[in-house]
Formats: sequence, structure tokens, C-alpha cells
Amino acid sequence: MNRAQSWGKADIHIHSNHSDGTASIPQIMDYVQDRTDLDVIAITDHNTIEGALFAKSLEELYDFEVVVGEEVSSREGHILGLFLTEHVPAGMSARDTVAAIEAQGGIAIVAHPFSNQGVFGPFGRNLFADAVNDWAFHALEIYNSLPFLVWANSIAAKMFAGGHGIAATGGSDAHYLEAVGKGFTIFRGSTAEDLRRSILNLETRADSRPQGLSFVWRIARNYRRIRQLQALNHERCKAPCGVQD
Repeated sequence: MNRAQSWGKADIHIHSNHSDGTASIPQIMDYVQDRTDLDVIAITDHNTIEGALFAKSLEELYDFEVVVGEEVSSREGHILGLFLTEHVPAGMSARDTVAAIEAQGGIAIVAHPFSNQGVFGPFGRNLFADAVNDWAFHALEIYNSLPFLVWANSIAAKMFAGGHGIAATGGSDAHYLEAVGKGFTIFRGSTAEDLRRSILNLETRADSRPQGLSFVWRIARNYRRIRQLQALNHERCKAPCGVQD
């Protein structure tokens, strides 16, 4: 099939044990290779690109591509930076965080925008239109696979339906191995550069895999460990992070 007519899958919101995820980078890489049909992944640990750089260094051993990413804790909430070459520091305003991502040629995505840790919060719909113009971010995460973000996802989808000249993305927000690939972004092509181009051309959409009660149970089972990792990474996270997203 012609690549221009094909569609790829990318999970662009994955956490490793370099922040508050429970899986190591090699475990994630092997899982993606053996248990998913993803074409591209992004490691987006909280306020660090260490894990993403490690994953990128292993890329040639696998049949999918890796994007260096980071989930940055801005003052207003969490923003995903993709295609990064340098760490983006936490604690800046959302506008300055987006600018710092764009300054290094990255893609800025507002993660789980209407969750408690989203930049707009559960009742921030009135802030959305102004932010699109003022911050100039590239995309809105309208699907996040964490099961307690169903309502926040629905608000994001409704707000996105108005257009606004931004792309739609989805991601798993995986903090444990089996969650990887539960939410993903559909894009035109199959490579990381195709993903970048699709976001910029507004050609992406969010999608998901069935979850079921076992998925909720795994999150509950891993919750204590994730919270412990959050505590260990407190200085790096600078703000509540992880399964409270």
C-alpha cells in the first residue's frame, strides 16, 4: 500500500520508571514490539527526557520508531512536548512552556486538558478559545486511557469539535506496562516524521483499544507503587503527576 494512503498508530503518552511509571525502558520497548501494532511511541516522563533518550538509543533494535518527549508541569497544568532535543524545565507558565517546546522544533500538546491536572481544569471551558490563540499549541489530547478521565475526555472532544485549527491526539498515559497502547493517535503514514507532519497538517485522530474491568484492576493494583514513585520524584515532578492526571 502507498504510504501516503496508509494510516499508522502512535502512543505518544507513555511513562517509564525514569519518572512515575513502573516499567523500565527495555520492558516497554519489548512490550511494544511483541504485544502491540504501534508504529511510533513517545516516552513522556514527567519533567525529564532521560528515559526517552534511552529509548531512542535502542530504536534501531526494534520495528517501530521512538519520539523523544516529556510531560512538562507548567504552572497551569501538564503539557506534552514531542520531538525534543533538550529538557524543558517545569514551573513556567503554560504559554512559556509551549514557547520553549516550539523553540527547539518540538510539538506542544495540551495533555488531559479538562482533568484536575489539565491546564484548563474540569470547569475551564471558557479558557480554551483564548488559549488556542494566545499559547499557539499544536494539538489537544482528546483521549486519555485512564478510566477515571471519561468525563474529561468527553469535554475535550466537544471542545475540539469546534475546530480551532489544532490537531486531535490520543495516548495511553501508561504508568504500567499493560496500559501501553490502550490509547493512541491515528496518523497518515507510518514513521515519526509522518506523525509530526500529520499533527501539523491536522490529519490526526484519537482512538483506543477495549479496556474492561481487568484494565481498571491493574491500575488499582499498581496505584500504591505509582504513588511511591511520585514521592521519590517529587522534585522532578514539581506538581501532582501520574495517575491523578
